[in-house]
Amino acid sequence: MTDKLPVVVVGAGPAGLAAAAHAVGRGLDVVVLEKGTGAGAAVREWGHVRLFSMWRDLVDPAAEKLLAASGWTRPDDSRYPTGAEWADSYLEPLAAALGERARFGAEVVGVSRRGRDRVVDAGRDQAPFTVRVRTADGGEERLLARAVLDASGTWETPNPLGGDGLPALGEAVAAAAGRVSYRIPDLGEEAARERHAGRVTAVVGRGHSALTTLVALADLAEAEPGTRALWVLRRGEVGDAFGGGAADRLAARGALGQRARAAVEAGHVEVVTGFRTAEIRPAHGRLLLVDDSARTTEPVDEVVALTGFRPDLSFLSEVRLGLDPALQAPVELAPLIDPNVHSCGTVYPHGAAELSHPEPGFHLVGVKSYGRAPTFLALTGYEQVRSVVAAVAGDHESAARVELTLPETGVCGGAGLFDEPEARGGCCGAPAPEAVAPARPPLPLVR
Repeated sequence: MTDKLPVVVVGAGPAGLAAAAHAVGRGLDVVVLEKGTGAGAAVREWGHVRLFSMWRDLVDPAAEKLLAASGWTRPDDSRYPTGAEWADSYLEPLAAALGERARFGAEVVGVSRRGRDRVVDAGRDQAPFTVRVRTADGGEERLLARAVLDASGTWETPNPLGGDGLPALGEAVAAAAGRVSYRIPDLGEEAARERHAGRVTAVVGRGHSALTTLVALADLAEAEPGTRALWVLRRGEVGDAFGGGAADRLAARGALGQRARAAVEAGHVEVVTGFRTAEIRPAHGRLLLVDDSARTTEPVDEVVALTGFRPDLSFLSEVRLGLDPALQAPVELAPLIDPNVHSCGTVYPHGAAELSHPEPGFHLVGVKSYGRAPTFLALTGYEQVRSVVAAVAGDHESAARVELTLPETGVCGGAGLFDEPEARGGCCGAPAPEAVAPARPPLPLVR
């Protein structure tokens, strides 16, 4: 009987640990498998970044119940922690409260059904899952599971710089040389500060990571003359990239956009729009970005590519997934989050029904469930795992119930990827053009 087997959760980040807490609360056996050395391994890699969610929105209710039994003290709800503080004060204690249920140095390298590859129908639904694990010492083992929740995230698979979804020509060479990075730089570290101080950095992308980087570089420019940022946008205008400002129900998220706008207006950031990178070309010790029409940027010293993430599906090749062909998100969820349709930043709460696949008992949860779509909140992940674990436990009434209201962004701008008028029907029409410093025209092609 598969219901005697544990639920296996892949990943010990916020969603994965919350899923385990919900399983414990329902009396289910659960095993969390994390290839890193501790809880929140990915969160720690951006530990210098301050979240725009307060503590009140970062603690899962089931996790809090589990933590309370260990004497844990909840942080001040009104504070905004950094990633490192989130990991230290919540994720690590939660993993400790789970005890031996959370295993580290355990990388999941395959998921399937026992004795059945992807093709076989007969008896598939009654067969337990097999989860292949590679341990830190190089060993292998196989676990059987009644259900599998993949909360492994997307942190290790950032999108490349190239505007066509492929690495730009020369990108791999430049990245190997340390000239292209895919993370928000920690300018509090001396080495990172030296790389950007007094130099020109191209920041490619229009999400919150890009805005955070622009603000950090603008602050550095106040102390280090000559520091500049070139903000490279694929869209033809800034549009709603600064967010909803005062209308954003997450105040810190709105304030981030306002600070980025101020950095542009102060001249610390120059904007280049309608630029889809096709090549990175060396130029006398610096770099040129070349777009698909052979235009170039001015020479830059560093490139920070913050163009989003994509899910790693390689270890799920034997699982029957139902994914949207564009977003690589579950087919029922994709219409709610598709930036081709809208950029409102407002997603209806969803759970087991929207996260289901043709493989019963398998779910993508957390940020990985969004595929290539942007803007994921911890609250969304907590509601997802509450619903999914309820479904696994057979409580379908609870799984179907909505128990969350998400904060709106204050942005409502039609289709979110391109600017053509016909693409802007979206959720509620197009925004008025942003009144910011004019975009810098690309320089002629340098040969």
